[in-house]
Amino acid sequence: MISIANNLTQVRTAIANACQGAHRPADKVQLLAVSKTRNSAQLLELYRAGQTHFGENYLQEALDKIAALSQYPLIWHFIGPIQSNKTRAIAENFSWVHSVDRLKIARRLAEQRPAHLPPLNICIQVNISVEANKAGCCIEQTADLISQIAELPNLKLRGLMAIPKATKEPLEQQQAFAALAGLLSQCQQQHPSLDTLSMGMSADIVPAIEQGATIVRVGTALFGPRSYPNTPS
Repeated sequence: MISIANNLTQVRTAIANACQGAHRPADKVQLLAVSKTRNSAQLLELYRAGQTHFGENYLQEALDKIAALSQYPLIWHFIGPIQSNKTRAIAENFSWVHSVDRLKIARRLAEQRPAHLPPLNICIQVNISVEANKAGCCIEQTADLISQIAELPNLKLRGLMAIPKATKEPLEQQQAFAALAGLLSQCQQQHPSLDTLSMGMSADIVPAIEQGATIVRVGTALFGPRSYPNTPS
């Protein structure tokens, strides 16, 4: 039987070791538990083991879990593709959005963020590996998009997110993460408040941390292999 609490300990140890190897403080890297397709009981088990940040890809599935776990102080991150007709629910229920890749979506999130909530933390998703079928803004358009989003109310622009092309080659992993880190560094010249690099998953957290990740998005290493009985919306 998989022990989610033990898995959490192992992942945190891996993060700490990677930070030590990169000469970075371990508290500079936030673990985001990617909980898509996982049930509320699994999330609650992980929360009771000390995890508070959870990332969801599918809106309706996420809303069900947010409602079921509303008595617990979980911090919800939306990390999936965003359709225009779903921005209101995202703006109303999440603390972070990692997958903004166009101005239209950012404007809708800004307009629909409830006034009683703090500004919504935003990361711009960049298609860092230049894949034809992958979401994310073009590298060349990132700086302009940052400048436009930075002017919107009710949002707090934090940094960049990417899902590089899947590869088991360490050098290719490092190059993709280094490219995103370099892009953030360039953008920080005009927007020094940017502080977030959301990159790295279960299979590549070490090179991501070596290249400066501040949030790593981990699912399988925490919950075990994923099954997809249906594709949620």
